[in-house]
Amino acid sequence: MKTIGLLGGMSWESTLDYYKLINTQISKELGGFHSAKISMVSVDFAELEENMSCGNWSACGEILISAAGKVERAGADCLLICTNTLHKVAPQVEAAVQIPLLHIADGAGDALVKNSISTIGLLGTRFTMEEDFYRLRLAEKYGLKVIVPNSLDRQIVDRIIFTELCMGKVKSKSRDEYIRIMEELKSLGAEAILLGCTEIAMLVTNEHTNIPLFDTTAIHAEKAVRFSLA
Repeated sequence: MKTIGLLGGMSWESTLDYYKLINTQISKELGGFHSAKISMVSVDFAELEENMSCGNWSACGEILISAAGKVERAGADCLLICTNTLHKVAPQVEAAVQIPLLHIADGAGDALVKNSISTIGLLGTRFTMEEDFYRLRLAEKYGLKVIVPNSLDRQIVDRIIFTELCMGKVKSKSRDEYIRIMEELKSLGAEAILLGCTEIAMLVTNEHTNIPLFDTTAIHAEKAVRFSLA
């Protein structure tokens, strides 16, 4: 079994899910007392959020590069950045380590193609929905058409992530808003919804809608397990 390297804390709420999902799957695959070999560094999300808000992505990159080095030195055989948004600086982090970085959008792209999805509705932070680093990777590498909410709905999705989900708050009113937005994306041609923020599955799951959902947290964790056991 290879050691999985996690960059966590972005937010710590979803990092809990990574740890649980990975260990649950390892236990299921190997049985007995088996659990995952994990090397993890959990950063202070407040520092990253402050720099993201003012567009200082180079500072975000420096923080994650430093943390990634610690994960690698602790014996990790691969690296996962446990958030979608901070994959904006994934190229810089990847270049700074010797171990492979398992990109969250690649896991999502593979899963969507495997399920014959060609048009996907994307929910995430405003950075993930509006900037090229994520949408273009899905489009250019996997041939996916990516649809995002309108400007007002993007603000709603982003606000709920940062002011509620990252704080561990799950509100039914916010769930209703997300379901409304997902239905709108479906009306625009989305065959499924990609939960492109690691906290969104705290709010909406397949039990809340008949629209197929692809949870990037679960997909990313599964990709790590497959690497570990390969």
